[in-house]
Amino acid sequence: MTTVSNPSTVGEREPGLAGKRRFLVRLTGVTAGGMFIDGYILGIIGVAIGAATTEFHMSLLWQGLIGASALIGIFVGGPLGGWLADKLGRKPLFTIDLALFLTGSLLQFFVDSAWQLFAVRLLMGVAVGAEYAVGWPLLSEFAPARLRGRLMSFSEVAWYIGFVVAFAVGYVMSSVFSLDWRLVLGSSTVPAVILFLARLGLPESPRWLMSQGRTEEARQVAEKYLEDSSDALDVTNEAVRRGTFGMLFSHDYWRATTFTSLFWFCAVTPYFAIATFATSVLSDYGLDDGFGGAIGVNGVAVAGVVVSLLLIDRIGRRKLTVPGQWVCAVVLAVIGLWTGAPPLVVLICFLVFAFVNASYTALTGVYPGEIFPTELRGIGTGFATAFSRVGAALGTFALPWSMENLGAGPSMLIAAGVCVAGAVVSQVLAPETMGRNLSETSAPHRA
Repeated sequence: MTTVSNPSTVGEREPGLAGKRRFLVRLTGVTAGGMFIDGYILGIIGVAIGAATTEFHMSLLWQGLIGASALIGIFVGGPLGGWLADKLGRKPLFTIDLALFLTGSLLQFFVDSAWQLFAVRLLMGVAVGAEYAVGWPLLSEFAPARLRGRLMSFSEVAWYIGFVVAFAVGYVMSSVFSLDWRLVLGSSTVPAVILFLARLGLPESPRWLMSQGRTEEARQVAEKYLEDSSDALDVTNEAVRRGTFGMLFSHDYWRATTFTSLFWFCAVTPYFAIATFATSVLSDYGLDDGFGGAIGVNGVAVAGVVVSLLLIDRIGRRKLTVPGQWVCAVVLAVIGLWTGAPPLVVLICFLVFAFVNASYTALTGVYPGEIFPTELRGIGTGFATAFSRVGAALGTFALPWSMENLGAGPSMLIAAGVCVAGAVVSQVLAPETMGRNLSETSAPHRA
């Protein structure tokens, strides 16, 4: 006897599944949007800093401080935002941090001194730091295991796109239309407003709710928003636990803390050093079209992270994490040792570095969301974020000094050494988390 499906039953299931998928697309988009504005504000300052320096008669010290101000803010905002996200929940912080960013973005229109510009961008950096520590944990706690790597690494695509778009928008606003540099910096207000509105009404993480003992709420949210029944079932494995900062360095989680922090530090330090000052670096090698070179380097980086996004849930995390760091070490060593290399060779090496570096940098946001448990996911991501921004600020602030006092060759060799350090740490500590649920990937490591 043939069983005929009840049309009303099928009709009820399909909208539910479609609604869950729409929610996941929305959450992925608003999380990636946070990374877009981070890349945007870090890229746009490179376009506007020259005009601001002229108007305020800034010293090299002030130029460096303002260039690194957002990174310094992220250093503070990452751990603070992560601690609050673990304590108060993901949902409120996901809106508050963007409201804080929007406030700072608007204040950029009115700055009239170097210290005000520094303070405003420091505030924006604090908001972005909190964004790292809230957005990635929230997305990891809703994403299905089979797609988690792809969805989380999409945020890195958005970061690089934001960085490239900032260069392009800044160039058009300043060079084509000759607009005031305050308008150039304040252009970050537009994506911030759109993103703020898009985040209103998002639910709380079911895993966080479960970790707080709010079992019934957690089950309702999981049933409503989680597409895979296995992920919904895994939510029930969450125990009621409160995380502390000290637990990051406990016997169970020191490996996760050490790996995420050092891997991220070694990935971004040479990138920020080279990409932020790509114009001057490439010009020093005889590549006169420095702006075009900067766009090229960052455009290739976008391609690299897209390739990583496509492969991460197919070949695994480690294959994308370890080998690429050795490749970057080699190409930077070639630039550093071959001081008389033709400009074309130098350009090719820079482009290879940008592509490969981006392909493994995409993993810097994936790993913290997977290998820290729910009660530490926010503060663990925040700590790794802060540690990485020490490297980013160091690269941004120190490269001009190094290029002037040590020369281009030694500067590139130092960057190569950082890549080697990252490769060694990853070879020893990087786990494989592909396709596993969060209860498994974040289990304590007691080896």
